Amino acid sequence: MDLKNACLLVTPTSYGKNDPRLKTNLEALAGAVAYNPTGKPLFSAEVAALLPGVDGYIAGLDVIDRAALQAADRLKVIARYGVGFDNVDLQAAREKGIVVTNTPGANAVSVAELALAMMLALARQLPEAVQAVRQGNWPRLSGVSLENKTVGILGLGAIGKQLARRLSGFDCHILAYDPYPDQAFAAANNITFTPLKEAVSQADFVSLHLPLLPETRGQVNAQFLALMKKGSFLINTSRGEAVDEAALYDALCSGHLRGAALDAFVTEPPDPQNPLLQLPQVIATPHLGAQTDGATSNMGWMATNDCLAVLRGEEPKYRVA
Repeated sequence: MDLKNACLLVTPTSYGKNDPRLKTNLEALAGAVAYNPTGKPLFSAEVAALLPGVDGYIAGLDVIDRAALQAADRLKVIARYGVGFDNVDLQAAREKGIVVTNTPGANAVSVAELALAMMLALARQLPEAVQAVRQGNWPRLSGVSLENKTVGILGLGAIGKQLARRLSGFDCHILAYDPYPDQAFAAANNITFTPLKEAVSQADFVSLHLPLLPETRGQVNAQFLALMKKGSFLINTSRGEAVDEAALYDALCSGHLRGAALDAFVTEPPDPQNPLLQLPQVIATPHLGAQTDGATSNMGWMATNDCLAVLRGEEPKYRVA
């Protein structure tokens, strides 16, 4: 179709934030561009209210289920601004002939950097240390070194690989689990692939990077946590739904786990009364793994290019459905 006749919906709140050319270029090419009116991810009913008359949809973390897609009368493409597409009903999209794309690898460096920062913050009790000094205290906190420790990376995809590269300078041992192991990468980076249970049980730090699938939803349950080494740490920069939060709370309160760092929760934002948020050994961040200048620009350009390609009748580069 002629892009000058196209109506686009753009909902990621960080779209164009670090690279204004994304918006100016898109607005120059398309007939009309509408942006997220709420400043936060949209629920199904909110998506449904915005979709009529829309040809292309650059989507944030919105709930794009069957009910929402029923309102799509002209939609040809949903270009996910990010890697995950678990919030998109792919079957409903196929039935309506809607192409779905994503942006694999766009935020890999940023998420890996956050995971590493969380490991270091947990190991050295940085949140507790900062708070203590601000309160006029000067405690002698005993930290943990990454040197000679074992890090278990669950999911050695784009993000897991970037994390492994960054850990290479810390003289730690890296175990990895992935259903499709890249043996060449592992050999080149001194990584040992192991079964899931072995990686979980031997690691001092377990970092989650598996996609959210039926088999990984709730994977970090009481049985999983019991397998972890006593005094170990859990880092989750993937999806909140991967973790049974009640089981994690119990593992932390019992002292079996020494700490956890969570960039994602089952419900976002979490209730301020969420028990995990009351624990000093928990670091919680607002799903900011991809919120860096590099990641948002990469996601923006990749999603935009694929969205426009579909509208032009071309095959997108990163099609998932």
